[in-house]
Amino acid sequence: MTEKTSRTPGDGVASRSGPAAERDAPVILSNQPGSFAWGVLAKRHPALIQQVGDAFPYGRRQQEALDALLDEVIQGVVEPLAPAEHDHALWADWGRDYFGRPWFDAPFLWAESYFYRRLLGAIGYFGTGPWQGVDPFAPFKRAELGGAAVDEELRALDALADVPQAERATALLRASLWGNRADLGFRVTEGEPVSGDAAGGLVADDSAVLWQLLPAGVDTTVAVVADNAGRELIPDLILIDHLLLHRHAERIVLYVKPHPYFVSDAMTADVVDCLRRLVEASGEAGRIGGRLWNAMATGQLEVRTHPFFCAPLPYAEMPQDLREEFAAVSLTILKGDLNYRRLVGDRMWDPTTPFADLTAYFPGAVAALRTLKCDVIVGLEQTMLDALEHGGGAWHTSGTHSVVQVGGRPGRPRDSSRIADSCHERPGYCLPGRSVFHRLAAPAGPGPTCRVVRPWRWRTVCP
Repeated sequence: MTEKTSRTPGDGVASRSGPAAERDAPVILSNQPGSFAWGVLAKRHPALIQQVGDAFPYGRRQQEALDALLDEVIQGVVEPLAPAEHDHALWADWGRDYFGRPWFDAPFLWAESYFYRRLLGAIGYFGTGPWQGVDPFAPFKRAELGGAAVDEELRALDALADVPQAERATALLRASLWGNRADLGFRVTEGEPVSGDAAGGLVADDSAVLWQLLPAGVDTTVAVVADNAGRELIPDLILIDHLLLHRHAERIVLYVKPHPYFVSDAMTADVVDCLRRLVEASGEAGRIGGRLWNAMATGQLEVRTHPFFCAPLPYAEMPQDLREEFAAVSLTILKGDLNYRRLVGDRMWDPTTPFADLTAYFPGAVAALRTLKCDVIVGLEQTMLDALEHGGGAWHTSGTHSVVQVGGRPGRPRDSSRIADSCHERPGYCLPGRSVFHRLAAPAGPGPTCRVVRPWRWRTVCP
């Protein structure tokens, strides 16, 4: 794909952040034939609709809805959700500038997110019928988790059991990093990414900084925002076990998606499936699984979710309650491409734009572990960028290169003893058994003339 930003080797980096940099870094669209984003909408999404339709014995209503979605994506315009949908008001706001326009003219991040919302609507995931709550991507996840490749990876843990702690830490961090290549949305329709040397493909490495933020023996809480299930989530869980076992963290909060998203994104059910896979394994893998199972039972490892994780918005627009949760931990680890795009902004940045500058808004220290499978990349040294571009190939999107980058606002968390459950702290906002949100209104009070402004105040699921 032809880059839309100018790159002059003699340019400084001081001007590559802030409003001026955003003007020079256009939002990624999908309307350039041959681009990565165009290929996702024109090829990957249609193929996925077909695969989902074939994976379940859906009835005529679901099949017709899938066919209609396929026609709309390829040759129609973006249609809004029906007024009766539970999240109609949210998407009416998020999509008001894009409804009635071709899908390819909407921002790539928004179009992808809305596609998955519409796909779930087509098969009745949010309805009251027999397909309510049935994950359309579950067959793909289960096939991968039960595969021989996972058996081989779990057996390999036995060789790490007796190695020095520092070497084991490095190996497990790299395993979690490169596990991102197990993204089913990437492989299901594109084929396996080309294998590459893990160490050689690491084009930005702040691993030392990451470990400095997690000294052993300190009473800290770490947040891990998961990306994919299956072969990626297992090494994430193994890394979490290492952090707990060696007291790099006293407590870990693992954030997952509230509903199916981007094919392989992890939900609570996927965490449980991975834990069972570990517990039932022999050797070191089984011991790790047992420790993690107990950690969840005792609260050392807590799984959480939040509606924002399936919103088409950057982390810069995260709601206040989630911002407070991230501010209360010592480090937030974001896994994968989607989290990276939302963290720095889904734009055609100059790759040498400083990662620290673009993540300075984050409420605490943040680390991104990600293999490159889209056009967004920042924080590269000019010499590394020159070498990558000289080497040719689709290094942005091939999955053969990766980054470990640390930014945000490192410092002592405001409250390291807990992460506030904001819906319980604000009486009147808690509705039993439901995920709800409250919107800030104009001072005139509630009514049809209220002006809705961001941030959205999401509320997590209450008991």
